[in-house]
Amino acid sequence: MKFIKNIFDGIRPNFEEGGKFARYYKAFEAMETFAFVPGHVTHGGTHIKDAIDLKRTMFLVVIATVPALLFGMWNTGHQHFLALGEMSGLGDGLMDKFLFGAIKVLPIVIVSYVVGLGIEFGIAVAKNHSINEGYLVSGMLIPLIMPVEVPLWMVAVATAFAVVIGKEVFGGTGMNILNPALTARAFLFFAYPTKMSGNMVWVNTEGGQVVDGFSGETLLAQSIVSDTNYIDQAGQAYGSVSDTIFAAFMGWIPGSIGETSTLAILIGAAILLITGIGSWRIMLSFLLGGLSMSLLFNLWDHNAFMRVDPILQICMGGFMFGMVFMATDPVSAAQTNMGKWIYGFLAGFLGIMIRVFNPAYPEGVMMGILFMNVMAPLIDHYVIEANINRRLKRATVTA
Repeated sequence: MKFIKNIFDGIRPNFEEGGKFARYYKAFEAMETFAFVPGHVTHGGTHIKDAIDLKRTMFLVVIATVPALLFGMWNTGHQHFLALGEMSGLGDGLMDKFLFGAIKVLPIVIVSYVVGLGIEFGIAVAKNHSINEGYLVSGMLIPLIMPVEVPLWMVAVATAFAVVIGKEVFGGTGMNILNPALTARAFLFFAYPTKMSGNMVWVNTEGGQVVDGFSGETLLAQSIVSDTNYIDQAGQAYGSVSDTIFAAFMGWIPGSIGETSTLAILIGAAILLITGIGSWRIMLSFLLGGLSMSLLFNLWDHNAFMRVDPILQICMGGFMFGMVFMATDPVSAAQTNMGKWIYGFLAGFLGIMIRVFNPAYPEGVMMGILFMNVMAPLIDHYVIEANINRRLKRATVTA
């Protein structure tokens, strides 16, 4: 680390006032403080002293997404070879599947970071303000919620839209009212719906003949044959609901890159909870909201999709990923403790409701969270007003 520190110290004069690259000092500062603790301190006013800053917080969230990313790479390769009728066993060709998935997934991640950080750096230099660290997380979340077959230029356009329209127009990191990653996905879904849904976007089938009976549909898009018989992507039927739940929990099913494995997502959730970064109130209430809506649908029993087992309902699609990484966004979520309970419960509740009621859009978690992002300030307002009224009543009684 001393060697890297010496490099920064050696080139710093070029970026300080009077240097030939002085106008790019904020970009240099962002790179230096990403590797080392900032050399400046807060002056004046009340501030909090802590061993962790925003960059470290965001970096820990990125670490929490790594299990979902690595599994997504393997599953991308697994689904590819399964579609071609090769290495169909879960343990067959582990490295071949992972390498194939990495070749498909890493370019999406690179495009997301290059475009997003490029815009962030450009705006910071133009306005002469510090680089916002929030995109460290958004840059990883955007690829993880995309289908593997999404064109790279669409990822670039969606990323630019999310950064500029979803965040910078509101004032940058800490000021946005919508989750930037979900904003990117919503933009692509409504602008290019055929690239975000259907049978052909979830599994890469290039390089060979697709086997007979193969379906690239996710569980959300498939027809449920009966209460105990679900069709998988290779045209075979799972023998029971428990087998389907197990497959959805482990993640060897088609879907967005980072959303298929509930197990990998829960590992990330554990990291966020242990480090105190993720809100357990939002996660728990989100889960309870989704289960409540699923149970109500089971009682109603109007169609086959309403009869889906509640555990399967929360394990498939983007429900768990949304619960752990999207709904818990500290900027766009509710801030008060009671508000977090209300916000999380309604986001999960609405996510399942939209998923089941809208046949044209089988995944409603994104819309549920975005809607509650908009409502979060209102929820906090009424929670705070209720607290003030209770305290005024107590003060009146005491007086």
